[in-house]
Amino acid sequence: MKNALVSFNGNKEINTEITLTGSKSECNRALIISALSKNSVKLDNLSDAADTVTLNRILNELTQNNPHQQTVDVGPAGTAMRFLTAYLSAQPGSFLLTGSERMKQRPIGLLAEALKAIGAELSYAECEGYPPLLITGPLKQSASSVKIKGDVSSQYISALLMIAPTLEQGLTLEIEGELTSIPYVTMTLDMLAEAGIKHEWSGNSITIAAQNFNTATLAIEPDWSAASYWYSIAALANSAHIDLPYLKEKSLQGDSRIREIMADFGVKTSKTDKGISLRHIDKHFSDGVMNLKDCPDLAQTIIVCAAALSKNLSFTGLETLKIKETDRIMALQNELAKIGVKLTEDNLIYTLNCDSLKFPDHVSFKTYDDHRMAMAFAPLALIIKEVELEDMDVVEKSYPDFWKDLSRAGFTITEHLQIKN
Repeated sequence: MKNALVSFNGNKEINTEITLTGSKSECNRALIISALSKNSVKLDNLSDAADTVTLNRILNELTQNNPHQQTVDVGPAGTAMRFLTAYLSAQPGSFLLTGSERMKQRPIGLLAEALKAIGAELSYAECEGYPPLLITGPLKQSASSVKIKGDVSSQYISALLMIAPTLEQGLTLEIEGELTSIPYVTMTLDMLAEAGIKHEWSGNSITIAAQNFNTATLAIEPDWSAASYWYSIAALANSAHIDLPYLKEKSLQGDSRIREIMADFGVKTSKTDKGISLRHIDKHFSDGVMNLKDCPDLAQTIIVCAAALSKNLSFTGLETLKIKETDRIMALQNELAKIGVKLTEDNLIYTLNCDSLKFPDHVSFKTYDDHRMAMAFAPLALIIKEVELEDMDVVEKSYPDFWKDLSRAGFTITEHLQIKN
C-alpha cells in the first residue's frame, strides 16, 4: 500500500486552473438511464472515477453475456450496488450481486424489500438486509405503488425512479418521513426528464408512468464534490485564485451548495467565460447550526476545514455518514483528535471543539478505505509541514487525478510504500 506525504513549500499562495472529472453522481445515473433506454440515450464526458468505470464495465458485460446466472461484483462501489439492485430486478436473468467486505456491511434491506413489494424475486445470500443479493428478473409487477422511508438514503429512491418507466404499470413512490438529500432525487428526475421521462411530484408522492425514453444525449457536468476540496484549499491559503472550467452556475448537483457554504469560510465564487473562479476573501462565519442534510458528501471537507480554522461550528443532517464507505463520524472523530480537535454529538447535532487545536510538524491520517477522508485532510498541508495520508490510491474511487492536480497547484506529493505486518 502506497502512502502520500503531502507538503506545501512557499507562502501559501495558490494560483492555478484545474479541470475536474465528470460528476460521479451524474455519471452513475446516466449509465443506468442509458442502459434502460437500450442505448437510445447517449452520454458525453463520462468520469474516469473508479466507481463510474466499474458500473460502466458491469453494464457493458451484462449486455454482452447472458449465462444462466451471472455474478456481478461491484467491489466498494456503493452507488453501483444500489442502482444495480433495482436495475437487475427489471432485467431477464439470474444474478448474484455482491461487493467488498465493507459493502456486505452496508444495508440494502429497505430497497430490497421495496422491490419485493412490487413483485421482484430477490433474496439475501448471506445476511438478512445486506448484500450479497440473489436476483431473478424481470420482476412480474404485482403493485404500482410502494412506500419507502425517505431519511435513510436517497439512492434507494433514485434507483426505483430510474426503473419506473420500464415497468408495465409504472410506479408511485410514497415517501415516508423527511426526505434526505432532496437535490439528489431532483437530479435523478431532471436527468430522466432530459431523456424524455415525465413525472408528477405531489407532497410525499412521486409518480412515473410507463413510458419510452427519447433519443437524447446527457452531457455530464464536472464534479462539484471534487470542487469542494479546492474550496477548502482556497479557504486555508493566504491568497488564492483558482479557475475551475465548465462548472455551471445552475447545476443539477446538490453539492454545488459548497459555493454558499464556503462564502462564510472566505471563498468568493465568480462566474467566468469558461466556468467559475475561486478567490480568497475575508471570513465572516455565521452563528447557528449548519444543516448538511442535502449535501452529506461535503461534510468531511467542511468539518475538517472548519477545524483547521479553529471554528467551533455545529452541524446537523449527518445521519447517513455512518453507513458510507466507512463510519465517517467515527473516522472524523479519530483523525481530528490528532490535531487536538473534538467532534461531539448531542441529539443529532455535531459540534467541533477546537480549544486545544495544535499543528504538529508531521501528522499521519488514516483514510479508512474512504476517498473523501484522504481528500478532506490533504489541504491541511497548507498549515501542517508534512501531512501523511494512508493509502493514496483510495482517491481513484471518485477523483483519480487528485494528486496530480495538487502537484499542479504547488503541493509536493511524495509516494512511499507502507509494508503491513
